[in-house]
Amino acid sequence: MRAFIFSMMLLLTTTPSFATENIMSDTPSKVKLTTSLGEIIIQLNPEKAPISSANFLTYVNEGFYNNTIFHRVIPGFMAQGGGFDTAFNQKSVHNPIKNEADNGLPNKRGSIAMARTNVPDSATAQFFINYKDNASLNHTSPTPSGWGYAVFGEVIEGMDVVDAMAKQATGNRGGHQDVPKTDIIVEKAEVIE
Repeated sequence: MRAFIFSMMLLLTTTPSFATENIMSDTPSKVKLTTSLGEIIIQLNPEKAPISSANFLTYVNEGFYNNTIFHRVIPGFMAQGGGFDTAFNQKSVHNPIKNEADNGLPNKRGSIAMARTNVPDSATAQFFINYKDNASLNHTSPTPSGWGYAVFGEVIEGMDVVDAMAKQATGNRGGHQDVPKTDIIVEKAEVIE
């Protein structure tokens, strides 16, 4: 039940308009997140998630994720980041993108997906990494409750770093729950391939 509640609370501040859908090439890209706990390498899947992958790369290339934190970590569920700076201020984002959760990529352990509000097409910059197979987050139907969360890649190196996040003590901060008491900082996000 808790996982369901938090899946519905993967919050973002968004605007009602939609971003232009920039489609990138089918060449997979790798992104390295250098965090305060170690490095995480993510393999994007632009073939199955072109909009989400392009969106993520836009934020990476703009330096948006540098000095942001993982602001919600729920052991056995997911670790969410990409929206708050180290002072716990929510960052300004681009317009939301189309939800690609119907692309066939499952929310399985190590996958990275777009966080959003309860509005299906509301994802902007925030993302989460799944700690386990979270089938309840997968697309089941094109309805508000069935859209799911769009997976756009997976961790190929550094899952031990993601797992280490789950060992950190959490509490409440700025109206949010499950916030690590010691900041887990994305010091730098960069394209490596």
